[in-house]
Amino acid sequence: MRKLQYNSPVILTYVLLCCGVLVLDGLTGGKSTSLCFCVYRSSLSDPLTYVRLFGHVLGHSGWQHFFNNVLYLLIVGPAVEEKYGSRNLLIAMIVTAFVSGAAHLVLAPGSALLGASGIVFMLIFLASLSGMKKGCIPLTLILVTVFYLGQELYDAIFLHDGISHLTHIIGGLCGTVLGFMMRKGRGR
Repeated sequence: MRKLQYNSPVILTYVLLCCGVLVLDGLTGGKSTSLCFCVYRSSLSDPLTYVRLFGHVLGHSGWQHFFNNVLYLLIVGPAVEEKYGSRNLLIAMIVTAFVSGAAHLVLAPGSALLGASGIVFMLIFLASLSGMKKGCIPLTLILVTVFYLGQELYDAIFLHDGISHLTHIIGGLCGTVLGFMMRKGRGR
């Protein structure tokens, strides 16, 4: 008989936390998400402002939003975690949460942000750097940049669909920068 393997601890734990936050959202009528798992302009003297700055990547607006993000997390995440290591991936997720949350506060102060899509885009860009050789830029990175970021830029300019395309772009940029930094750090 085969045993189950918790093969991607950071990704699996993150998915379980997101699911738990969504269940808590249902139990509290949305109050928990509004208080802790959704970033929006609020007083810097409010301690929950800093919780939300990181916690927004755990919140989702509903089960469909959750499933859309979780499918990408579970498809791309384990390979990225194996490639870069659990510790590096956790650091990359924390950095991406902070950068996307802070950028949202500065650039879109009139709206709220929640969801894992910035993390998803960071993972996609980290994955596109897989197999990168020293002194080379992977063609996969260029194609992902053209297709994914190109589409997000177009959507950000021409669509008003309630999706934070800015967060997707920031997630992709974080994935690219962090991927190059982790690659450089490994060579030392």
